[in-house]
Amino acid sequence: MLAFGVDIGGSGVKGAVVDVTTGQQVTERKKIATPRPSTPDAVAEVVRKLVEDAGWDGLVGITVPSVVRNQIALSAANIDPAWIGTEVQELFRRHLGSRDIAVLNDADAAGLAEVRYGDPTARTGAAMMLTFGTGIGSALLIDGELYPNTELGHLPFKTTTAERYASSKVKEAEQLSYSQWAARVDEVMHAYSDLFNPQTFIVGGGISRDADAWVPLLTVEQDVVPAQLRNEAGIVGAALAVIENTMP
Repeated sequence: MLAFGVDIGGSGVKGAVVDVTTGQQVTERKKIATPRPSTPDAVAEVVRKLVEDAGWDGLVGITVPSVVRNQIALSAANIDPAWIGTEVQELFRRHLGSRDIAVLNDADAAGLAEVRYGDPTARTGAAMMLTFGTGIGSALLIDGELYPNTELGHLPFKTTTAERYASSKVKEAEQLSYSQWAARVDEVMHAYSDLFNPQTFIVGGGISRDADAWVPLLTVEQDVVPAQLRNEAGIVGAALAVIENTMP
């Protein structure tokens, strides 16, 4: 079963065709820079281009860095505030035409993908997935079931928020070494541990490719495991979501 997955981020919009029976991308991932300003219609046009360039006319799953409830975007994390209040299915159908579309929070999609295809710890007990990128996305999982739209990157932390203190964008902007950045991540994860007491942390996003450089430096008591799908989890989870939403 195939579907096109799109992962919208603060810096880039990525897409590929995914075989949801295996969780593997069956076309090369394409990426287009997130437009500035990143208004709903501007971003939807980028999604249309990705789908059109792939010659795809089937199901499309899309992640957005936003709380999505009843297909209404209720927040705008690292995208234009005009997203707030947008009816996201209507938006993307207007740009993509009449087809089955599923839209969900980006970190939730990554969490669902890890549950289906990733480390078994995502399916066991209380697990917290964190995706490090432009911000920090979060997915809370209980025995593989998702509690949606947690957005823990926006948790107030010190004089700012968790993601403005310890995202991978901050590492790059402030030119932090891995040890310096890992110390910040460790502080944030201790705060999450104190609040939620997960059994396991799963860390994803592009920087998880370098997990050996920073995960061993963390001191939280929980096991910390890199996401097996790395930075592809959002695309895969988006494709999975649209298939599951359309199955009888």
